[in-house]
Amino acid sequence: MHWITRPGWPGNLLAVVAGGLTTLALAPFDIWPIALLALAIAYLGLRELSPRQALLRGWCFGFGLFGAGTSWIYVSIHTYGGASVLLAGLLMLAFIAAIAWFFALPAWLWARWLRRNEAPLADALGFAALWVAQEAFRGWFLTGFPWLYSGYSQLNGPLAGLAPLGGVWLVSFALALTAALACNLHRLRQRPLFLGLGALLLAAPWVVSLALKGHAWTQPAGEPLSVAALQGNIEQSMKWDPAKLNDQLALYRDMSFTAKRTDLIVWPETAVPVLLDSAKGYLDVMGRFAADRQSALITGVPIRQLVRGEKRYYNGITVTGEGDGIYLKQKLVPFGEYVPLQDVLRGLIAFFDLPMSDFARGPADQALLQAKGYQIAPYICYEVVYPEFAAGLAAQSDLLLTISNDTWFGTSIGPLQHLQMAQMRALEAGRWMIRATNNGVTGLIDPQGQITARIPQFERGILYGEVVPMQGLTPYLQWRSWPLIILCALVFGWALLASRIAKTV
Repeated sequence: MHWITRPGWPGNLLAVVAGGLTTLALAPFDIWPIALLALAIAYLGLRELSPRQALLRGWCFGFGLFGAGTSWIYVSIHTYGGASVLLAGLLMLAFIAAIAWFFALPAWLWARWLRRNEAPLADALGFAALWVAQEAFRGWFLTGFPWLYSGYSQLNGPLAGLAPLGGVWLVSFALALTAALACNLHRLRQRPLFLGLGALLLAAPWVVSLALKGHAWTQPAGEPLSVAALQGNIEQSMKWDPAKLNDQLALYRDMSFTAKRTDLIVWPETAVPVLLDSAKGYLDVMGRFAADRQSALITGVPIRQLVRGEKRYYNGITVTGEGDGIYLKQKLVPFGEYVPLQDVLRGLIAFFDLPMSDFARGPADQALLQAKGYQIAPYICYEVVYPEFAAGLAAQSDLLLTISNDTWFGTSIGPLQHLQMAQMRALEAGRWMIRATNNGVTGLIDPQGQITARIPQFERGILYGEVVPMQGLTPYLQWRSWPLIILCALVFGWALLASRIAKTV
């Protein structure tokens, strides 16, 4: 116990381990109680440290979390970015060391302004509010890195029922509050009233979640739609090779021609690896084929547009056949789709010159896609990991769609984490989601966030199934995170005011 609470390398090392263990609470391991253990260690580890000591302790936790949880970045840099083992390792370490500050700075803030050891209940609430603020901040700052949120551990856990109420951040809040309160209950034994209140706060999120788990917040808006989602399993080394272009176009054409007739045919991200205006003839043929079958064909394709006299390139989606619409991706992947400081970094190593890494950001006021008379909220790859962004589109939709190419991550855990986040978006929105990927995991996800059909990774195939258009709004889609933001703001204000009063007494 002293290792956790006292300054020094044993506590810092334990923080690294606790951060790393958090990965086991998430996909593909899904041992959700580990999230509570890691949060408890993080809380106890800050309770007796000075602000400077807390800064290091928080950084250690972040280093462990991202070191274990984002190890797939090494695969992208080395295997597909052409960097040597040494350089890829150094770049990976630099990334982890930098992003760990997302935990270091809140830890300093906690020790400097919010910690209230003399008031265990307020202390626990303050910790939970700060934890959620940290997750939300790193999902926004410098385009955001909304990965490895604690709340994802509960997709199949007891707190899943809270997701439609307040999204993944409400689940994270409940986990952090539970961990902190559990650590403080023994300090309340001499004060029965506060002990009872603490026990109530401890139990309430779990009771509410279990009571609401499985509740249908939305209702069918029409008859089920049949779906054929194609997984081409094309090697990344072939993806942008001009010599392989016709082979790829023929592959998706032939798979579609031989597929069963369905209402929706869905191809993955950049399944058409050539600009939309260059592929017009090909897509016109496929559109007539889909229309003859009374189907809508949805595919990923790069798109070129003239904006204020300047050519811009977008990662996009287009619909043909019995559907219509074009969507331009808004949330871009750093280095994969655009290069920060590109005037400096371009040409240094192959990783900074990846194919199609000069995309522009699509506008925010785009219309949803239309297919078979329904509104479809589209997310391209990385976009589905942003809770608030996804909720804004989902609230206008009948169905959710995400297309991706996770080939960049090889056999790592990255694609399975990505899938888990897509499942959480379906649960938050109370809507069916179609997920079509190049090499997995292609699947259909129901409004409870559960996968009803899937194709294994690294296999070529067609996924058949049904999805149901849904109407109505979950509380999260209606109110978003505002109730949680207000609660956290009140807790912060209370803690800061109490701290100031204590110093003047």
